[in-house]
Order: sequence, then C-alpha cells, then structure tokens
Amino acid sequence: MTITITAFERSPDRGRGLARDMRVRWALEEVGKAYDVHLVSFAEMKEPTHRALNPFGQIPTYQEGDLTLFESGSIVFHIAERHKGLLPDDADARARAITWMFAALNTVEPPIFDRSLVNILERDQPWFEHRLRTLDDSIRKRLSDLSVALGEADWLDGAFSAADILMVTVLRRLQGSGILEEFPNIAAYVARGETRPAYKRAFDAQLAVFTGNPATGS
Repeated sequence: MTITITAFERSPDRGRGLARDMRVRWALEEVGKAYDVHLVSFAEMKEPTHRALNPFGQIPTYQEGDLTLFESGSIVFHIAERHKGLLPDDADARARAITWMFAALNTVEPPIFDRSLVNILERDQPWFEHRLRTLDDSIRKRLSDLSVALGEADWLDGAFSAADILMVTVLRRLQGSGILEEFPNIAAYVARGETRPAYKRAFDAQLAVFTGNPATGS
C-alpha cells in the first residue's frame, strides 16, 4: 500500500526543514519506505476534505490503505512500531526510547515552539523583550537538564531511535538563536543527526518543495 503524507504547499520556514512533515519524512527515509506527498495550501488545510484527515486543520497527515493518522509524534511512533530500526527490540530499552519521544514533544518542544511564534507574531508588542527572556530562561533550563542526561553519548539512549528524530527536529528550531551553542554536547548531537543520510534525503525532499521541484521520498 502506498504511503501518502501531507505537507505545506508553501512552508513558512522557507525550506529550512522546520515544518513537522520533516519528522515523518526522516522516519520513512530511515526505514527505507517510499512515500508520496500531497501538498496543501493554508486555505486547503482548513477545508472539510483536509479536516477529515486532521480535525485541527494541520499538517502532516499520514494515509496508508484504510489507516489515517495525524500528529507528527504519533505518525513517527507508528512508523517505528511497524518497521525495524527506530525502536529497540529489548522491552526496557524500547520503553525508554518511547519515554524520550514524549519528552521531546511534551517537555522540550513547547517553550522552543512558543519562542518561534513570539518572534513572528509579537515582535512589535511592548512585552516582546520580557516574553522572549522568559521563554529563553525556560529553554535554557530544559537544555541544561537535557545536556546532563545526554552527557557524551551520541544518542539519547544507546542506538539511534525515533526519539532522536523527534528531539533533533525540535532542537533545530533554536539554530541561529545562540542558545544551542551554549550547550556544546547538544549542538554536537543535533549536528550528528543532520549528517545521517536519511536526514539529508528528507531535508532535500522538503527543500525541493520550496524551490519548486517537489519529489516523492525514496
């Protein structure tokens, strides 16, 4: 059965690989699954046809046969469950990897994503500087804890897993802020993720949408 995902027809990140379909593309590339991409405009995302796939009118969505999923974390978890290579076989290691998946999306991502929105939507507001400092303090606290947990390891818990896909894509939003560089082991961790061949294929596929040459995944 053909896998089809949705992505922005014109991504706000201008091809920087920050849109959440990047996570899904990367996971599919890691497990070697071909996929098609259906591009949707911002207007189409709010129409009934797309809301039948994602009730919140967002991307990405995932379709395979009769199965339709939304929420990038759920989709990545589904891919990891169905295909070898993104979750450990050992039950305890698998549970730890899943815990890190939740940590990436529930603990680390919220202040980072809020920072992105504040920079876009609130820059002209009188409270902008205070709001940004508050978020940056929260982010630094999260990264300080993450830095200790990661230590000198290459990945979050042993071998590369779906947890690393989610965590790296979350952390990449901080590139250019100067915050990531305050934690050298985390900056190196993100860079390791970006050197993986599957990451590069996913990034190139998402970039091609912005440059006007979209292609299906491998």
